[in-house]
Amino acid sequence: MAVRPLRPPRFDVAAALAGLLGGLLLWAFGLGVRPDSDPLVLFDGRWALLVPLGVTACCELLRRTAPRTAVAVGTLALAGDVMTQGSIATIVMYTDLMYAAVVYGSPATARRLPWITGVLTLAGMLVPYAVLRVPEALLIGLVVGAVTFAPASTGLIVRNHRDAADAARLQAEQTALLAEMDRVQAVTAERSRMARELHDLVANHLSAIAIHSTAALSLDDPATSKDALAVIRENSVQGLSEMRRLIGILRDGADDREPAATPTLDGLGGLVDNARANGLDVALEAEPGAVPAPVELAAYRIVQESLTNALKHAAPGRVSVSLRRSPDALEIRVTSPYGDRDGPRAPGSGAGLVGMRERTALLDGSFEAGPVGGPEGKLWVVRATLPVTDVEQGEA
Repeated sequence: MAVRPLRPPRFDVAAALAGLLGGLLLWAFGLGVRPDSDPLVLFDGRWALLVPLGVTACCELLRRTAPRTAVAVGTLALAGDVMTQGSIATIVMYTDLMYAAVVYGSPATARRLPWITGVLTLAGMLVPYAVLRVPEALLIGLVVGAVTFAPASTGLIVRNHRDAADAARLQAEQTALLAEMDRVQAVTAERSRMARELHDLVANHLSAIAIHSTAALSLDDPATSKDALAVIRENSVQGLSEMRRLIGILRDGADDREPAATPTLDGLGGLVDNARANGLDVALEAEPGAVPAPVELAAYRIVQESLTNALKHAAPGRVSVSLRRSPDALEIRVTSPYGDRDGPRAPGSGAGLVGMRERTALLDGSFEAGPVGGPEGKLWVVRATLPVTDVEQGEA
């Protein structure tokens, strides 16, 4: 329900003044509803009808600030007007009070007044007809209905339309709010995806550059430095190429860019060869079979990040990469010699594990990484299980 104003609005003041001036004008010309000889006129004389006229005009000031009080006092004023010659202005203002009580009153008032006035209209038709036994007696009920039931019913229709409009506006605002929340969530998810892709594209090359540059600076061997610089150059070129391709995808209006090919598991051989060129001893055992594209991309990125972490943190030794396809999942296992280094961690350390865990969670898979003891010493093991059944059903 709308908040009621503390002071009468200008429209209500104008309505009260118009009703009062109109009633005074009719009174000045001697125009009343009934002649003085009418038996219903208990208070004859020209001055008697001014009292209910003034009271009803004052009630018009309360039509929105106190609608129930206004219609109650207006009903008493109308009853007093019936005992005089009567004024059309008083009756018209009372119908407005009845209408305003339904439109601006409480929900209980809006529900009850049409029923009450409807009962009064039927009683005004049936009781006089039963007493007088003449058809003209039915007109009394029609007059009662025109003064009470008609404005109350009109007010109920207007109120229902207003409430429906308020509900539609509220629903539109809620829909806009939900759309904005969805947009924010979509932007956040896209930013997270872009961060994972950027990390996976660049981290491997930058790690190789950092390691080989350290080796070139620490060893006073021209041949070793030359080999390290060659690896640094190769990783720099590849990293710049992949960065340029990613930026081309993100830049609007770059129509001349080439589409970026999505990494597949067929590229694991090249990934392993690159890791070997960077100094890792990698053994690959891949039997992935045919898997959906989202699973294939996630598996490729998990292996890539695992090799990058092994390059940065693993102790000397063999790194094993294994991919096996079960009926409903692709199992990934990467092991490397555990290197318990006490030195300072490189900036951004830990982001790779977060990205692998997020990729696995997006596919409703399981992921774990940590040190595990074994007969050959302590190993760092990365395990990921990516379901393929649900993804295949989703793509279908």
